[in-house]
Amino acid sequence: MKYRTIKSDVTGHPAIDGAGVHLVRVLGSPTVRSFDPFLMLDAFDSRNPADYIKGFPMHPHRGIETFTYLIQGEIDHKDSLGNSGKILDGCCQWMTAGSGILHQEMPQASDRILGLQLWINLPRKDKMVEPKYRDITVDMVPKVEEEAGTVAVVAGRYKNVEGATKGDYVDVRFLDMTLKPGYTWTVETKPSHTVFAYLVEGTCALTENNAMLSAKHAYLFTEGDAVALTGGLEGARLVLVSGKPLHEAVAWGGPIVMNSEDELREAFQELEDGTFIKHAKKTAGARA
Repeated sequence: MKYRTIKSDVTGHPAIDGAGVHLVRVLGSPTVRSFDPFLMLDAFDSRNPADYIKGFPMHPHRGIETFTYLIQGEIDHKDSLGNSGKILDGCCQWMTAGSGILHQEMPQASDRILGLQLWINLPRKDKMVEPKYRDITVDMVPKVEEEAGTVAVVAGRYKNVEGATKGDYVDVRFLDMTLKPGYTWTVETKPSHTVFAYLVEGTCALTENNAMLSAKHAYLFTEGDAVALTGGLEGARLVLVSGKPLHEAVAWGGPIVMNSEDELREAFQELEDGTFIKHAKKTAGARA
């Protein structure tokens, strides 16, 4: 078995997005090629509501999927399809923007907001699919208790356990691992897939060569059949994310990601013309 090692260590940079939300942009334009099919990873962790309550008012998306994973806090959301609801502790939301959607995400004041938002690129052939939402509550996420810790199978398949959801267009696996101090967790991976870990809290070591992984970093791994991680002195909370790369051209303009500059210009022209939304609004309050 070939174990993966660390290919790159990404710390990201502080950013302000939406109407004034303070976050860390871990993955973005500079990492598009190496982390394919993952476009962006935003991490948020704050005990100060002033950092985030201005939120993300109504804005467009096309050509991507967004995956919001909220470990702690509350986010109210609604969209142009008529969906609305709350993302709460341990909940997540997978949104396929497809041909175009308008939505807003408004974090509410709480003791702490802690979570991630991951952008997944859509293949060229699926850029203009019908938009939809998948709201996933904490009780829908299966948890696997192992000697090394607890694995929450959020998306994809882990061993013989199917996750709470799966990608319809890109084969993505998203695991949330609470790793005990000194214990080793070994995860088999598809050799051709892009695999990375983001440490939410704590530390761990790559068992293969004892390289240390620290909190608030994303680690891209080399190709291989498995990843083995050993918990540090206080253990670690981490997400392990993998997906099949697309190997396609990326034209990225703010909230819209297409394959060419012409497609980007067309999308922004449609926003100006009022023809961006291609699918009818559902009944208000409906959940996709």
